[in-house]
Amino acid sequence: MIMFTLSEYHLNKKEEFREFAGKELDLGDHFPRENLQKAAQKGYLGLPIPKEWGGQGEDFLTYILFIEEISRVCSSTGVIIAVHTSVGTFPMLYYGTDQQKSRYLPGLAGGELLGAFALTEAGAGSDAAALSTTATTVDGGYCLNGCKLFITSGGEADIFTVFATVDRSRGVKGITAFLLEKGMPGLTSGHPEKKMGLNRSKTTELRMEDLFVPAANRLGKEGDGFQIAMSLLDGGRIGIAAQGLGLAQAGLDFSTAYLKEGEVSGRKTEQSVSFALADVATGLEAARLLVYRAAAVKDSGMRCSKEASMAKLFATDTAMATATRCMDLCGLSTALIDHPLNRFFCDAKATQIYEGSNQIQRIVIARELLRS
Repeated sequence: MIMFTLSEYHLNKKEEFREFAGKELDLGDHFPRENLQKAAQKGYLGLPIPKEWGGQGEDFLTYILFIEEISRVCSSTGVIIAVHTSVGTFPMLYYGTDQQKSRYLPGLAGGELLGAFALTEAGAGSDAAALSTTATTVDGGYCLNGCKLFITSGGEADIFTVFATVDRSRGVKGITAFLLEKGMPGLTSGHPEKKMGLNRSKTTELRMEDLFVPAANRLGKEGDGFQIAMSLLDGGRIGIAAQGLGLAQAGLDFSTAYLKEGEVSGRKTEQSVSFALADVATGLEAARLLVYRAAAVKDSGMRCSKEASMAKLFATDTAMATATRCMDLCGLSTALIDHPLNRFFCDAKATQIYEGSNQIQRIVIARELLRS
């Protein structure tokens, strides 16, 4: 029989990550700085970063297994690390100059610095090309003005990859990427948004008012920003898909343990409960195969936009469906704010929306099908 499974190495890494998450992560109500520090001490914040830049040199699949297992315990920590790595660190790894890499990558990989990504605006969510933040050329660099929304780790991050236009008349060809550092004059973060889920992850505005950015902090050439942003999304989407896997597994684990104790409402027959668990478990395994395949395709160096979008779409929809089904199975107490399944439900909803809503994923999938 031909089996499709993880290699022994990846199975061992997955078990290592599960043990770490189960023993070391706390579940408080504050920004999980301690969780990040513990992960950094193990080298986990630089898993897919080459050793020459202070990382562990692991493949992308290993990193995805880590995000899955972390999110199974604390999905807020999972999304913080996913953003830090895929769109907070990869921009410099892929597009940075040697000087930029030397300055930032070792700190990002080692956990001394936390990375963030600032693309979304009030009028430029799914349509990133419509952004209005401006970068005006001045002596020695640029002057940035504008406001970004829904920035993960806003107010907590040290390095921001920010996108602004040097000439709105040029459309996407005017969008340019910049590396901003916390504490730069003119750079401020708003108050954390009150969200339905992922509340340990701080989400804020990022405001730029007459912010001077040295030319050395431009990432790539003028006009390269849109291509840089789009190229990072595939990896980011696979990371959010892995977060969905962790949430779905957490919901299934809780419900299975709860139902084994026999606390099942009398109006539910044993067969209906069994069928529901079977459907949830089957959907989760199907999602896991899509996510692992997408990571493997990315590791191969092949184009993976379709695979990434399929994984993100299916895994995050599965996370939401799993949380909903498990709440139905476990009864009214799951509606309480502090119930684990309530947290899984609220956290799962966000995964369907950020890193490109699942409606956008369908557009990407269809576009890739029609391209071939």
